[in-house]
Amino acid sequence: MSRLLDHIDFPSDLRKLSEDQLPQLAQELREFIIHIVATKEGHLGASLGVVELTISLHYLFDTPNDLLVWDVGHQAYGHKILTGRKAVFHTNRQLGGISGFPKRKESEYDAFGVGHSSTSISAILGMAIASSLKGEKEKHHIAVIGDASIASGMAFEGLNHAGVSDANLLIILNDNAIGIDPSVGALKEYLTKVKTDRSLAKNNIIKALNFDYSGPIDGHDFQSLFRELKRLKSIKGPKFLHIITTKGKGLSQAEKDQVKYHAPGKFDAATGELPPKSQIILPPKYQDVFGETLVELAQENEKIVGITPAMLTGSSLKLLMNTFPERTFDVGIAEQHAVTLAAGLASEGMIPFCNIYATFLQRAYDQVIHDVALQNLPVIFCLDRAGLVGEDGATHHGVFDLAHLRSIPNLIVFAPRNEVELRNIMYTVQLELNAPIAIRYPRGRGGMLDWKEPFSKIELGKGTCLQEGKDIAILSIGTVAKNVNQALLNFPEVAHYDLRFVKPLDETLLHDIFNTYEKIITIEDAVIKGGFGSAILEFASKNNYQKETHLMGISDTFTDHGSVGELQKLNKIDPESIIEKIKSIQ
Repeated sequence: MSRLLDHIDFPSDLRKLSEDQLPQLAQELREFIIHIVATKEGHLGASLGVVELTISLHYLFDTPNDLLVWDVGHQAYGHKILTGRKAVFHTNRQLGGISGFPKRKESEYDAFGVGHSSTSISAILGMAIASSLKGEKEKHHIAVIGDASIASGMAFEGLNHAGVSDANLLIILNDNAIGIDPSVGALKEYLTKVKTDRSLAKNNIIKALNFDYSGPIDGHDFQSLFRELKRLKSIKGPKFLHIITTKGKGLSQAEKDQVKYHAPGKFDAATGELPPKSQIILPPKYQDVFGETLVELAQENEKIVGITPAMLTGSSLKLLMNTFPERTFDVGIAEQHAVTLAAGLASEGMIPFCNIYATFLQRAYDQVIHDVALQNLPVIFCLDRAGLVGEDGATHHGVFDLAHLRSIPNLIVFAPRNEVELRNIMYTVQLELNAPIAIRYPRGRGGMLDWKEPFSKIELGKGTCLQEGKDIAILSIGTVAKNVNQALLNFPEVAHYDLRFVKPLDETLLHDIFNTYEKIITIEDAVIKGGFGSAILEFASKNNYQKETHLMGISDTFTDHGSVGELQKLNKIDPESIIEKIKSIQ
């Protein structure tokens, strides 16, 4: 049997097929995704779950003239393959290759760039209103959003506005009961019940918001999808289709373990099995250091609670959930709520560890200022995935946190250079904290096998000297100190200081540095503008130090995807670039 997918590069090719050929194409598309992701890695389960929906949308609608937005974009691999990127799909998430998420500059079929959740409804409503204003009355506007994303506040804001508009839009709820972790909350409970009790669908919140609601229907059944999508095409105004899918559909292991196969890494394409775990003892990930340490501390301090916006597994807060479920809160994709919930807990004497990926804290910036810092509440923000995160690219790099956090009064900003310092700062702040603090650490492994040392207190606002020298001093913040240490193996005469705190700066130490060294280099795995290096320059200016100062960090552009090592080299904060900088100023 000839492969249908071999002859399809764009939706115009897809539309030449008969409807009875589409199940075969769905099988081939799943196999194509599985074989590529098995060796190149990426997000697997979400895209496998929407294969029939992806085919149906491009078959029945006139994309790219009709506009299609995928929420988050984890599920858009089939969309990319069918829209001109099949031949280059093997470069997905690699340096210089295609993005793992829809991206406007990559394809005209990517109507809106995504990567963070719950943006699709607002975006597609804006597009629909624009089409109406331009007189494009027959144009269709479709957003596909998951049951985890639709529970976010921004999604409700979009629904609330769309319901009182006459915009020609279709919201498709892809309900698979899971985001990265299982979905949570009252809305999730309703969606679970409506699958078995259709009477609940007659009077639901979506209808109350003035949408033409239909469903739930089987999202893997072409006949059901075609029947409903064709009907909805003929209806004007806001419409809502509820479909039920299985994340990981077509790969049994991915269906059974949907959390692990969200992004499983390399696996056997034929069997779906993951490679056996290495017998080599590896250092822990920073996430596990955080999770294990928090459990240790919570066992001794009953005031400690943990909060995460839908990243229970990724942040390793699941370890606290397993031990103290009543003191652990997964609030769903609701960063704003997570921050203000933490503020409320802190106001009543609890000790909240609010774990949010650095890139997602941006979504709750007002709450950090207004609800936490302004009231000087001792919330402990643990910013996971800080710095360059690698293959997820520009939407996920946690590189803006130092710049946007250090401008906030009352907020302490700390970056541990290794696992022991992460443990010790967590220990310190749950003992004696009278102000909010942000603790930032990267994704992945730091390199220390022997990290479970006895706890010791860290003096707040104090940096440390790692290597004394003469003439040149390097000032680092966080785990990028490892790159500096590697670069200085052949430069024993160059000093190295870990400032540890971006705010407050250790001004006593800085006076010593600026009075001792003629040339200063600052280095950070965050944006230079407004960040750590900028803070050092402000200190020098305030104190009239006239020293040659060089800032190294993330440049004033958005960094695309690639491995962390590749991206550090691209931004010139890798060991080789540090060596070159030292040589250039000696």
